Amino acid sequence: MPQKIAVFPGSFDPITRGHESVIKRAVPLFDQLYIAIGLNAEKKGFFTIEQRLHWIEEVFADEPKILVTQYEGLTVDFCRQNNIGYILRGLRTSADFEFERSIGQVNKKLYPDIETVFLLTAPEYTSLNSSIVRDILRHGGDASQFVPEKISLREANR
Repeated sequence: MPQKIAVFPGSFDPITRGHESVIKRAVPLFDQLYIAIGLNAEKKGFFTIEQRLHWIEEVFADEPKILVTQYEGLTVDFCRQNNIGYILRGLRTSADFEFERSIGQVNKKLYPDIETVFLLTAPEYTSLNSSIVRDILRHGGDASQFVPEKISLREANR
């Protein structure tokens, strides 16, 4: 039986408790789960790629099924190159669903072997996203309650 390998792509700038929740709930569903930071040359991250990779590695250090990486280009090309059959996406709202459904359908056209799997965000994280965390930080606020416990935003080398 072929392995069930998935990727959870994103910018994770920074990873939030919502991301962490989706990932922890997805781990039992797959044999291997890539958490992959997609590089976009047109977007400058708030935190460095190295910092984001380090945080994700720290948060999931005790989970052998998780591989942390980065990639450039189309997510479906990354999937094809790494024998990945599933793209994992978290849904907070119906607007997320509409957006992700469109991307999932295009990905299926580009790479017919791929399946997109949606997990609903836990209710307590529905309003949380990385943009909100960055905005809190930009204005000198304390965003620690919105990121995984192992992350210290004070030590970030932005």
